[in-house]
Amino acid sequence: MFERITTDTDDRGQVGIGTLIVFIAMVLVAAIAAGVLINTAGFLQSSAEQSGQQAAEQVTNRLVEVSTVGEVNGSQIVEANMTVRLAPGSADVNLNDTTMQWITASGSTQLVSDQVSGTSFATFNWTTLRDNDGSITDDNTLNDPVDRAIITIDLSQAELNYLDSGNTVTLQVNTRSGGQTTVTLNVPDSLSGKESVEL
Repeated sequence: MFERITTDTDDRGQVGIGTLIVFIAMVLVAAIAAGVLINTAGFLQSSAEQSGQQAAEQVTNRLVEVSTVGEVNGSQIVEANMTVRLAPGSADVNLNDTTMQWITASGSTQLVSDQVSGTSFATFNWTTLRDNDGSITDDNTLNDPVDRAIITIDLSQAELNYLDSGNTVTLQVNTRSGGQTTVTLNVPDSLSGKESVEL
């Protein structure tokens, strides 16, 4: 009625070794996969931190217009003087590494600092208005919220044009880190009898 089932002990040992080999192989594959995932996660974290830092710099490391005055000669604006400061939370900004784009209805022109040698672009000049620690004079850098510099754009340059009454100009100021400030300059409807006007 009852049948005794007997198994060969050698066969049972072979099955156990095979299972152990498969288990070890699975553990090794899992360990390798985990290592790859950890390395990938570390790389992605590093890239994300770097991208986040660059994005933050583009937002904060920029210049802000305090005021802009146009110098009048006859019935045209021949020079624009823009006073700038650091944006809130901005790190240091080197004025010689700053570029600008002068945009009018007739076209746009790139501007670089006249202290950059060998340039073929139109240029702007800058002078120190207020310097808290001598950094502007020493290394061309605004590094304090109270620092002020005056950026001068001479419109007599071949790449630029004088501004007439009623003209509008868009000026984009770009710092080295990618921070951008857009300033709209509006020439008053009448320049008669004036030596300078606020833009």
